[in-house]
Amino acid sequence: MGAREVRIIGGDWKRSKLPVADKPGLRPTPDRVRETLFNWLGQTLEGWRVLDAFAGSGALGFEAASRAATEVLLLERDPQLARSLQASAQRLKATNIRVECTDAIGWMSRQAAPAFELVLLDPPFDLNLFLPALKAAVPLLAPGGLIYLEAGELIEAPADLGLEPLRSGRAGAVHFQLLRRSG
Repeated sequence: MGAREVRIIGGDWKRSKLPVADKPGLRPTPDRVRETLFNWLGQTLEGWRVLDAFAGSGALGFEAASRAATEVLLLERDPQLARSLQASAQRLKATNIRVECTDAIGWMSRQAAPAFELVLLDPPFDLNLFLPALKAAVPLLAPGGLIYLEAGELIEAPADLGLEPLRSGRAGAVHFQLLRRSG
């Protein structure tokens, strides 16, 4: 584990720090982007079920849990990162966070029913998993559910996915957007 950290910017755990491992491609969502996202979503996510599909440092998922989400599921394929996420959840006494060490797209593809009000997608930029992740995430959305997508460029969701763009922004090399399942 490197000495880098990211801090939670709002909610019950505001100012708490999460360790960030020194791993290739791991780039936690910047504070400014997380602040914008949670301004878009509202400061409380009470009653929401949230999936953080490519958890990494856990910054997005912990931010949602800190803001009263009922359940936050963090998926992370790297065992070291998954253990770090679990340790952070235990340190914060986060009863609303669950961590699974698994491949996110495979896990999402195996699920049968809509379950989440919000799916957070921040896959490694260099693996070009944006469209496969979107396709796997849509069936998991509750009616009117939201997808947050972070990428190195603005990704246009294919029309057949039934997603409507709500908001988008850019901070340096990071493009981010909020999409809603229509219907």
